[in-house]
Amino acid sequence: MKIHPMWADYPELAPDLTATLDLIESQIRPQNAAVAEALVAMISAGGKMLRPAYCLLFAQFRPTYDRSKMIALAAAVEALHNATLVHDDIIDKATTRRGLPTISAQFGQDVAVYAGDYLFVVCFKLIAKYASDLRSVQQDSTSMERLLNGELEQMATRYDYQIDIDQYLHQVSGKTGQLFALSSFIGAYESGQPLAFAKKIEKIGMNIGIAFQLLDDILDYTSDPDTIGKPVHEDIKQGVYSAPLILAMSRDRDAFLPYLRQQAQMSTADLAAIQALMTRHEGIPQARKMASDYTARALAGLKTLPDQPAKNTLIRLTTALLRRQN
Repeated sequence: MKIHPMWADYPELAPDLTATLDLIESQIRPQNAAVAEALVAMISAGGKMLRPAYCLLFAQFRPTYDRSKMIALAAAVEALHNATLVHDDIIDKATTRRGLPTISAQFGQDVAVYAGDYLFVVCFKLIAKYASDLRSVQQDSTSMERLLNGELEQMATRYDYQIDIDQYLHQVSGKTGQLFALSSFIGAYESGQPLAFAKKIEKIGMNIGIAFQLLDDILDYTSDPDTIGKPVHEDIKQGVYSAPLILAMSRDRDAFLPYLRQQAQMSTADLAAIQALMTRHEGIPQARKMASDYTARALAGLKTLPDQPAKNTLIRLTTALLRRQN
């Protein structure tokens, strides 16, 4: 399988990511041919594999780390991430991801549910085989709980016109931040580094994840569908309100309500009106400032790490990732 073209700029990491992707493919052996076909199609669809990349990079602060073990744990993290995406797409009734049909759209919801479940199995089989002790298993299960709680909180606040930025950040910490934090922690801890160091890395990973989600939500309002590989404004039509909208609404909530109350039936004109109100109330600049703050925290944390080649790669990757335009 081929990894995303972005990794051509990181030749020091590309071979390990290729090995991670190949290992995931080798673990996909369900008896049902439709589930297998669906999973291989998704895994080969060109995801960026950011979470396994951070796992592998943070492992490299220990020069004698076990490469095969860390590739397996990076594969576990990516399998977990893809499992959550499959189930997200079912709940959101999404038809495209990464510019391609979702598993649920292509193969039906039944196949998609089982495909997502199977990826959870792949994740936990790899964790069980390669984790050095129960701490990683506990960390993984705790992260799963926090991730699920983030999703549940998001579901509970759908079409909630009173949602505030603190609620949003709490959801994002669970939904996106937690997986980046877990990937980073496992990379540090399972490579044999001290728990205190791994906990420090976990906080850096959380800041990276929150900044990443903030930027992703900004791009949902500023990019075209072909650029980001998914329909723009889809979240707002489904009642999922993110930072740019929430911050703009905080300045004049009543102005937005006539359009938001149209819910899933929003017209193109409704969306254009919301976009105009967001521009007037500076929703996107406010969200960019918040994303910039979390990016600064992440980079500041990375700069305190020991001087290893991986440190420079982490700073370069994180800077590019959190200042991207698409």
